[in-house]
Amino acid sequence: MSQDLGVRLLDRASLASAAEQAQLLAPQLKALSDSNRLHLLLLLAEGSRSVRELTELSGMSQTLVSHHLTPLREQGLVTVTPRGRSNVYALCCEALAGPVRLLATLAALTPEGADACCADRSA
Repeated sequence: MSQDLGVRLLDRASLASAAEQAQLLAPQLKALSDSNRLHLLLLLAEGSRSVRELTELSGMSQTLVSHHLTPLREQGLVTVTPRGRSNVYALCCEALAGPVRLLATLAALTPEGADACCADRSA
């Protein structure tokens, strides 16, 4: 049984080298390399949210949230849907939510990762 998860996979046959694969992945990984962006992705892994909701939940300013959503949107990691006078953001596909949560869990396993992780550790 095949299911389209909406994930763009690399076609290995069309790539000549690992260098080409790296060239394709680097911009997306760069977009993910910021802790504020990962924080926003973790919030979006829980469900679609408006910029206002992301602002309230993250503690970031509206300007900062919008600034960090831009590279995520440009790299196709999040989608935006206009709703009334606001925009609602979502992960590009549900298949991205699991890896984002896994990365946050792995980061929390080390003292450095726990300090950088955006999850609430007081619970």
